[in-house]
Amino acid sequence: MSTMAELLQKIVCKYQAANQPWPATSRDIAQWAINHNLWAPQPSAIVNQCADQLARAMRDEYITDAQGRRVRAKHAASVNKNGEQFAFWADIRTAPHKHMAIAFQQRRHQIVGDCRQLKVDVDSYNDNRIPDQPIQMIFDFTYDLEELALAA
Repeated sequence: MSTMAELLQKIVCKYQAANQPWPATSRDIAQWAINHNLWAPQPSAIVNQCADQLARAMRDEYITDAQGRRVRAKHAASVNKNGEQFAFWADIRTAPHKHMAIAFQQRRHQIVGDCRQLKVDVDSYNDNRIPDQPIQMIFDFTYDLEELALAA
């Protein structure tokens, strides 16, 4: 059985095979898939869609702290309960310390994972496309963070 991601990836392949504009936005691909009856909302997916939109909205909510910093208000911490994983959201102003420690550590792991994948992608591009000027990535963000702090 294919996962939902694999089914959606097949839709993208069909979109490309149909000689549709490429590069394309995910919205363009979605419109094409719906028009060609390759995708339709499932009743069970409606709750997931709402949950995804709520999570995105919570992720995008910021407050200003007492020191004048723009801070994300809501934070998710994923925990296992009865063998199932759940992402619990809490507000930085009222969340238990344990929740925030988990949320921050998980976000850090996500960033490291993104950096690892970016390195693999860049290395593959440089090794296989062999550009005249290979793309270089620096993964020490110390100066970037200092520069951003000065600009704030």
